[in-house]
Amino acid sequence: MSEDVRVRFAPSPTGFFHIGSARTALFNWLYARHGGGIFVLRIEDTDRERDSDEFLQVIFKGLRWLGLDWDEGPEIGGPCGPYFQSKRSDIYREYLEILRKNGRAYDKEGAVFFKISGEPQLIRDAIHGDVVRREEKDFVIFRSNGSPVFHFVNVVDDIAMKITHVIRGEDHLSNTSKHSELFHAFGAPEPVFAHIPLILKSQGSGKMSKRDSGALIEDYAKRHFIADAVRNYLCLLGWSPKNDREILPIDEIISLFDIKNVNKNNARFDEKKMSYMNMEYVRALPFEDFYAHAIEVLKDSGLNFLARGETYARDVLRICQEKVCSLGELPQFVSYFFEANFECDQKDVEKLKKKCDIGTRLGEFVGQLSALSSFDEESLEEYIRSLCEKSGGPSGEYIHSLRLALSGRSVGPSLYAMLRVFGREEVLRRIERFL
Repeated sequence: MSEDVRVRFAPSPTGFFHIGSARTALFNWLYARHGGGIFVLRIEDTDRERDSDEFLQVIFKGLRWLGLDWDEGPEIGGPCGPYFQSKRSDIYREYLEILRKNGRAYDKEGAVFFKISGEPQLIRDAIHGDVVRREEKDFVIFRSNGSPVFHFVNVVDDIAMKITHVIRGEDHLSNTSKHSELFHAFGAPEPVFAHIPLILKSQGSGKMSKRDSGALIEDYAKRHFIADAVRNYLCLLGWSPKNDREILPIDEIISLFDIKNVNKNNARFDEKKMSYMNMEYVRALPFEDFYAHAIEVLKDSGLNFLARGETYARDVLRICQEKVCSLGELPQFVSYFFEANFECDQKDVEKLKKKCDIGTRLGEFVGQLSALSSFDEESLEEYIRSLCEKSGGPSGEYIHSLRLALSGRSVGPSLYAMLRVFGREEVLRRIERFL
């Protein structure tokens, strides 16, 4: 592949950014980046009644969030702006005249129709192989209000922009015979078609729609998913690196991506799997990157996480990073570090009472604490080990009792790390309050 390869993503700004559209953009972007080709962004905004600037901005924001940068489009902002079909009407009129001169376009009932050849169209698809379809009747290419129809502008732009590969959803395969007719009528070579599999609902059957849970990219941004994790998961919806690995850095995905490895079978969306991948990405972040994400999430939550200073906040987040499942759950996961008036989970208290006397274990811990010269994790672990030797009780009784007293919960980061971060005085205050 070389820079001669030109692919495009052509969304319509008529709704929110669907996960299927994002996957289509991603596959085009990967194919271009794999060998130094060109990724064109083209906004198909000829539907005057349904197009919306709000939805246009959602598309831009979603693409940028996923890291899918486009390469050209001169209408706004120079070479980095996208193409807008609404600003290309002169080009469409020129191509319409070509069809008229060749006897392939005619007026009827105020609209302009394309005259089909009647011949079967052989579609050479890189994923589905050879597909033969025949158009049965002429179709509209310009509406009665003068606006061009999707099929017409789609082909004209692909010709004018020298698009070499059309990578899009399998649901467009049924349209492709119309497009083949138009390419032939213009005397233009067809691009390589690659119709990627549909994304099915996680539950039941059928294509995932914008109304289905988890279908919109902007929702994952709002829920503070890691964009790289979402992008990584989308890569696996119909494509496989063929090496039994799934969590891959984007540079490696780019190097491995090939249309030949795209599966023709439909892919089923699994938000649980994406959430798991997101968790792995969160835990693998360099701490400074994690901290930058975390403080934005905590600010949005209203949690007063800087009440004890930034050093304390950083210590808290450092010991919680490997335990938290997502950035979205972070405020709830760390809240007790910053707010002492938490409620204990009474089910956990009652469960632990059946195993040990919580008050006795906490009393034993407090009893000798003042004699502990160092409050680091190693010393605290040794201290609890010594309490176990004296009482004959298992370490879990002390650990679970302390965790409930300090946080009101039965799970969290390492207890010894929690003790160190809280500090001796705060630990004693919380135990006293609990008792």
